[in-house]
Amino acid sequence: MQLEDYFDFLRPDDIRLKGTRIGIETILYDFIHQDRSPEDIARTYPSLNREQVYATILYYLHEKEAVDKYLTNWLDWSHQQWKQQQRNPTPTMLRLRKLRAEREANKKAHDSEIFAG
Repeated sequence: MQLEDYFDFLRPDDIRLKGTRIGIETILYDFIHQDRSPEDIARTYPSLNREQVYATILYYLHEKEAVDKYLTNWLDWSHQQWKQQQRNPTPTMLRLRKLRAEREANKKAHDSEIFAG
C-alpha cells in the first residue's frame, strides 16, 4: 500500500482520509497546533483509526512544504469565513447572541441584588 492510498484527493484544497469526511487539516491541526497525540486524535474521531492518523502525520512529514501551504491556505480560508460570519450572522446566531445577552444581564442583575442586600 502506498501512503497516498490512505487519502482521497478531491481537489487541491480538499484532501480527506479515504472512507471518511475528515480532512487532513483536522488531524494535522490537532497534532501540530493543539499538541495532541495520535492516540488522542484517533479517540476523538471514532470514524478514524490510529493507522489513518499516523498515515496523515507521515504524509505531512514526507510532503512538508506542500502540506504546510495546504494548511496555511486552510487557516486563511477559515479565518476569512469566521470574519464573514461575524459580519453577516445567521438568524440562529442572532437569536443565540440575544439569549446570551439576556442571560448575562439577568446574572448581573442577580449579582447586584446579592451584593446590595
